[in-house]
Amino acid sequence: MGYDANVLRRATQRLEQGRRERRERVENLRRDAYARQPKLERLDRQLQQTMAQLVAAALRQGEDPARAVREVRERNLAIQQERAVLLGALGLPEDALDDKPACPLCGDTGWQGAKMCRCLRELCAREQIAELSKLLDLGEQSFDTFRMDYYSQSPWPGGTSPRENMELVYEVCLNYAQKFGRFPICNLFLTGAPGLGKTFLSACIARTVSEKGHSVVYDTAGNIFAQFEARKFQRDSADGQEARDETRRYLNCDLLILDDLGSELVTQFTQSALYELVNSRLVGEKHTVISTNLTLEEAARRYPPQIASRLEGEYHALHFFGDDIRLLKKRQM
Repeated sequence: MGYDANVLRRATQRLEQGRRERRERVENLRRDAYARQPKLERLDRQLQQTMAQLVAAALRQGEDPARAVREVRERNLAIQQERAVLLGALGLPEDALDDKPACPLCGDTGWQGAKMCRCLRELCAREQIAELSKLLDLGEQSFDTFRMDYYSQSPWPGGTSPRENMELVYEVCLNYAQKFGRFPICNLFLTGAPGLGKTFLSACIARTVSEKGHSVVYDTAGNIFAQFEARKFQRDSADGQEARDETRRYLNCDLLILDDLGSELVTQFTQSALYELVNSRLVGEKHTVISTNLTLEEAARRYPPQIASRLEGEYHALHFFGDDIRLLKKRQM
């Protein structure tokens, strides 16, 4: 998995900022403690000296190094005990003045060898959620806050009620997000009229998958195709270079959520861009969620067979039906 470069950069900056702030707090606390109890500063200097002596004793030749090391350690322990008493008198724990990292796994570097540490992954997830929140209002949208009471229990044509249908849709989306990468379904096609919860559940999926440490990109079909267009026709400009970076994100992120497919003006170029997007992500085994007002049958009439066959064969369709939730909320006000 790979995070967007901007997300990684901001997360790394937060990691470094946290490291600087901790060092400043410890240094301020150390200065205050030294001012209140000057002997602490002398003891800390002695501890530093005994560490150097310990190394020298271990390397000493012509005498028993084990005995020398033991003597230095005993002296070091005595100093630490005296230091702990003085710190306790100031109301401080014995490690209060130690410059210890917040993450013991990586020492606050963010990396364990070539592997990203958990602390940096968590910061990346937060930055990614903050970015997604600008478009998806992730403040309150989660699987825990999803409300089934907006869906009628009265049967619709076909015999299934909106509530029964949505319970099945919800379970698929929940498992897709919680078992991301392990769930047998790789791609979702959320289809139905406006106001039925497609964007809400897309946001729930985005939040959960992000929190699990995967890279997630959400955007509307119109914006995505505009970036593909800028990449092709403005490639030598600053906008074209930015568009190239954006399209690379669309193609390579772990999960792409493409919202409002079908709202774009259908041209030969948008069809070509959609084919590149869908096909490249399938070939790269990347996961995609498409949200649209189109049915698969309508998509087959709107787009060329090369696109329609991939949508029908590689995407699991989830149908949304019921009363418009936006109108229901408006009536309840």
